[in-house]
Amino acid sequence: MRRLIEKGLMFGNLVEVSSPALVERYRRALRHLTGRETALADFHIDISGYSPEIGDELGDDLYLNPNGCNRQFILLSTAQKTAPLLNAKFSTSRGILRQFIEANEAQLFALTARDAVAGELENSVFDVSTPARLFDIRRITVQADTTAAHVRDAGKLATLIDRFRREPDGWRDDLLIAEMIELAKKTGDVTRAPIALPAMSFEQANFWTSHFGGIYIFRQARFPGVISVLPKQSLGPVPVSPVLDMRDRNAIADWLERNALVEPIVQARGADVGAILRQKMDFILVEAADALNLDLGQASRADLRKIAYRLGDALPDEFKGLAAVLRWAEGAGDWPRLTSEHPSYFYTLRARSGPDRDLVNMLLAQLAPLDVRQMYITHKELFYASYRGWSERKRQYVADFLEREYLVDKQGARMALFGPEPGMDEAARPEMRDGPRAAPDMAAVGPWGAVRR
Repeated sequence: MRRLIEKGLMFGNLVEVSSPALVERYRRALRHLTGRETALADFHIDISGYSPEIGDELGDDLYLNPNGCNRQFILLSTAQKTAPLLNAKFSTSRGILRQFIEANEAQLFALTARDAVAGELENSVFDVSTPARLFDIRRITVQADTTAAHVRDAGKLATLIDRFRREPDGWRDDLLIAEMIELAKKTGDVTRAPIALPAMSFEQANFWTSHFGGIYIFRQARFPGVISVLPKQSLGPVPVSPVLDMRDRNAIADWLERNALVEPIVQARGADVGAILRQKMDFILVEAADALNLDLGQASRADLRKIAYRLGDALPDEFKGLAAVLRWAEGAGDWPRLTSEHPSYFYTLRARSGPDRDLVNMLLAQLAPLDVRQMYITHKELFYASYRGWSERKRQYVADFLEREYLVDKQGARMALFGPEPGMDEAARPEMRDGPRAAPDMAAVGPWGAVRR
């Protein structure tokens, strides 16, 4: 993993905490939340305030996430909003934290100037001992305050000020005035600079969780469903059906199509189809060559083509399927009638624009694991787990590629691969979830739906 860290592909964009004042604030917040201590004088934190160095020191990567279902957080700066979320147990957690910070940025900026803000992503579930418990998680509420309770005291002071103004003899109530003065010493003048950090709630309808080997839960879909990485029998009874696992390729493909959650890359508006398909094919060739212990050379496209020629009929089916799609896209071949049983099928898809775009792309990365770029962008937990099992040659190739082709322009790469980020109005319109309708000059050709001739 050291290679990934050095290239900024792991633990990248974390916030450094090195000033004595910030370190002390973090220590107070850590004691406030967990009762634990750190002796480190400098470390780095993610959007939730989790530090991999402190996790290593304590021997507990979940020291801010007990039971993996009610994530606690420590905010030292609003700059944390752009940091990643490490050891994510739910796909929605980072988005919720970022929305909370952005919605309260002015207040948080003022509060973190004097103290750390500590809080929790609360839900009604305190353990996930069985898969069925995951379905009880429906709403996440963000509760936060400084370790010295500035927000609570400001609310109390505001109430006392209101009482002082309403009561005719309030100005003669010495106890009331004394209490107001003591609180004002701590909070400042809340009439001129109000302090408020209201609880925010977020619906958690569709999400991925790492619990029980990895589960994708779609409750708010036209046709709800659950997709498990482990055999579906291991989940036991759950309140949503159908329940599928990674072996149910045909059923997953049909479910995705019926919910209009995916589109063929060759139909994607504005996509450079040739470039995307060729890069996927390169990743597949690297895996094939590595499995056969073939020399990758400089792993340039020319070197990989030589490997393809050498493999001949032994080329992986994933490669052959994508090559057929590429020939059709460039007008050099007939339309390939690939079904969902073909190993290349899920490599030819991407998520449609909509509120579940990132979650669906995450699922596709699991179904098409040789596309290491998509896996890194959309499913880092899976990427890091896979990386540990790769050979040294493949690790070097993938790390060099991502450093060269992705890190230099993350936004551009995501736009090219997945299209523009869905706008809030688009995500809210239910009609955007409808699938494409065949026009008179379209012909239905297999599981990809209607494709222009």
